[in-house]
Amino acid sequence: MVEAQSWTTRRGSNPRLEANNDQVLDIPVTPTAEIRQQQYALISPSILTAAIIASWYFSNIGVLLLNKYLLSFYGYRYPIFLTMLHMLSCATYSLLAIKWLEIVPFQQIHSRKQFFKILALSVIFCFSVVCGNTSLRYLPVSFNQAIGATTPFFTAIFAFVITCKKESAEVYLALVPVVLGIVLASNSEPLFHLFGFLMCIGSTAGRALKSVVQGLLLTSEAEKLHSMNLLLYMAPLAALVLLPFTLYIEGNVLAVTIEKGREDGFMVFLLIANATVAYLVNLTNFLVTKHTSALTLQVLGNAKAAVAAVVSVLIFRNPVTVMGMTGFAVTIMGVVLYSEARKRAKGTTH
Repeated sequence: MVEAQSWTTRRGSNPRLEANNDQVLDIPVTPTAEIRQQQYALISPSILTAAIIASWYFSNIGVLLLNKYLLSFYGYRYPIFLTMLHMLSCATYSLLAIKWLEIVPFQQIHSRKQFFKILALSVIFCFSVVCGNTSLRYLPVSFNQAIGATTPFFTAIFAFVITCKKESAEVYLALVPVVLGIVLASNSEPLFHLFGFLMCIGSTAGRALKSVVQGLLLTSEAEKLHSMNLLLYMAPLAALVLLPFTLYIEGNVLAVTIEKGREDGFMVFLLIANATVAYLVNLTNFLVTKHTSALTLQVLGNAKAAVAAVVSVLIFRNPVTVMGMTGFAVTIMGVVLYSEARKRAKGTTH
């Protein structure tokens, strides 16, 4: 009978394994996905962040300037239809970004109640954007941005009226220069237009109301939607809401637009570029928050109003006064004080 060899016996009969009996194999650790992305990234994170912030400024200021140029200088006097084009563009690009590029996970609407909440937000969104675009027909971009900077004032009012949320005395005091600055700027604005002013106030109030109502309606974890998914659902609903209004108020706008587009191809380019940049505003908002923070987005928003005002004055050459610039500066200072006061108030409550 042949004696069975153990594994040790068989291994000992191999001289090559015996010679390397004490050798230790050094196997490198498999790098994680984040490390591999950093190793093979073509752009450094700091350069990428700077590019995203620059894109945010370009899109936010670009859509304002394009709206102003189309509605005031180019003679395209259809702000409701222009807003509807923005909504259709946002719906199309959002679908491509979420379903094809998968920049964020797709979320579905789970109930009829959630759908009607999104519909309510879409109506407020429509009102705000239409009022903002209409105001640009009558007001310079610089004054439009000065009024838009008062959003925190209306947010505080709606938060108190709707949710009974009270802020600290320091927060409310910080709102005084916000309002005072607009009073100064309005009294000294050379191109002041009452209807345009009221439209801009309506747009600013609508923007504040949407933020308060959104926080109130979509509160449960099951109903919360990512900002890009919320835009995907809100944009087509907003376009449907705007359709009867543009047909009733602006007449045969589609036929007029097609006729003008045949006569002047540059107008078609302006409309497509304008609608695309309108979507980029929402996309860059998300990207800035993702790569920096919500606080950084807030700081950039404070600076954006001043940058947009300066750029618009340089491009459109609208007259400005020292008192108007002073009022704008006071408003921006009040917004910064308001942001800092709210940050301190949150720090003390936590």
